[in-house]
Amino acid sequence: MTKSKDTIYSEYRERVADFIFDEKVASVFDDMIRRSVPGYATVIAMTKVFAEHYAQADSVCYDLGCSLGASTLAMRKGIDKPGCKIIAVDNSPAMVKQCSEVIAADDSIVPVEVRLCDIQDVPIENASVVVMNFTLQFLSPDRRDAMIQKIYDGFRPGGVLLLSEKIAFADSDKQMFETDMYHEFKKLMGYSDTEVAQKRKALEKVLLPETLDAHRMRLKNAGFAKTYLWFQCFNFMSLAAFKE
Repeated sequence: MTKSKDTIYSEYRERVADFIFDEKVASVFDDMIRRSVPGYATVIAMTKVFAEHYAQADSVCYDLGCSLGASTLAMRKGIDKPGCKIIAVDNSPAMVKQCSEVIAADDSIVPVEVRLCDIQDVPIENASVVVMNFTLQFLSPDRRDAMIQKIYDGFRPGGVLLLSEKIAFADSDKQMFETDMYHEFKKLMGYSDTEVAQKRKALEKVLLPETLDAHRMRLKNAGFAKTYLWFQCFNFMSLAAFKE
């Protein structure tokens, strides 16, 4: 599959529409997320490691908000237990189409089912690993508790949720620092001031970040016994939450 450079917000526009995962975004998503999320490659690489360590025989692993399937492929390469399968879910037809093509071109023997639907409508059953990489942040805040509870309820004992998110900070000075440094990162990755500003405008009503404490409290309330912050770079982080 040919990979294209993200130039969606390179030209100034008077009105910036809300961000959507349409065909235009899907066509450049690989470039977009790697240049927009500091440490993204590390998060994906470690998804493979988590799958190696925590996927259980005869269980289901889920990639919720799979986009082009990077996390699915990482899990697929890491799973070495018999009887495992992966269910990859996204509500964007353009993403699911390309994800299906990516999975079909991969030679791993772990079966993968790619589903076009809302993650809120997917039953979570017999799960040992669930990945939500930068997905919960696009869900309405009043629906996040129920989503995390559903995941917890669908886990086997010993199951792990990998939750990666953009986060906010309660301290205004820290919020300013982390935001400024993140914007500097994006410029380092080749985005112009115009692109940074317009992408931020497009996401402001769509991507609604929460604090790290809010995520930890939600996980605790759902029943997760242990939660570890294993990765953070500026205002992006990843948690590993375990069901006993």
